[in-house]
Amino acid sequence: MNPVTRLPVERRHYVAAPGEASDVELLPAGDVTDGVVRVGGTVRRPHQPQSYAVAGYLDWLEDAGFEGSPRFLGRDEAGRDVPTFVPGECAGAVPEQWAQSEELLRSLALLVRRLHEASAGFGPSRHPFPPRPARQDQGGLVCHLDVTPQNVVVRGGRAVGVVDFDLAGPSTGFKDSFNTAMHWAPLRDPSDAWDGWEAVDPFRRLRIFADAYGWTEEERRRLPQFGAVAARLSHDRMAQNARTLGGGWARMWADGVGGLITRRGRWLEANQARLIDALTA
Repeated sequence: MNPVTRLPVERRHYVAAPGEASDVELLPAGDVTDGVVRVGGTVRRPHQPQSYAVAGYLDWLEDAGFEGSPRFLGRDEAGRDVPTFVPGECAGAVPEQWAQSEELLRSLALLVRRLHEASAGFGPSRHPFPPRPARQDQGGLVCHLDVTPQNVVVRGGRAVGVVDFDLAGPSTGFKDSFNTAMHWAPLRDPSDAWDGWEAVDPFRRLRIFADAYGWTEEERRRLPQFGAVAARLSHDRMAQNARTLGGGWARMWADGVGGLITRRGRWLEANQARLIDALTA
């Protein structure tokens, strides 16, 4: 690894090019971060407690040769974080039917695997990730932890990048890859299927992802119970974030995300044998 000499992340200031301020596009609102805009080849995001930890992580990925993440440029005159814009198409909150492509799913699994390989060895020291309001994940690999359809950049029918690292932090590759597959299979109670996704086979899609990413036999067999436990933890985190942080967390909770997560956990437990068979047969 040959890191580029850079200013410390907290000392970087982004200076806009002449005329850049007139080239502004409001980006789709995320679940918890509002006010994100594209300005030319950059994105402007509200500065947050984890911003410098994320910036250090993005620097590490750049040095590791991972091309699928934004680059951190600094903070602008308004105090906003300035990552680069990753061109391509992202699915909406209700993913369009093109996101059902199995080739896209395979490419996503390979992209996440490369992301994890590039992340190995990164340990934030100057700016550690702030503790989560609820129980921490156990693991030492810094991961994205929110690879939803809205956060994956697609070009030519293939996943080429991931954006919105606001929830990044220490975890494990299996947790992050499971979380990705959970959103993309998707693994959820059929009553919660997205419009246009009712006929999608989540068992087949889960196997495609598992094979492309390279889950071990042991990981495949423990996935249903692992997912059920993860659902309970996610429910507790969402409830606490809604109470203590408000904003987008409170909106999601009011919209019923707690019930969706609970139903997902029950579905994973009820379909344990079928999931294991799909992953190992």
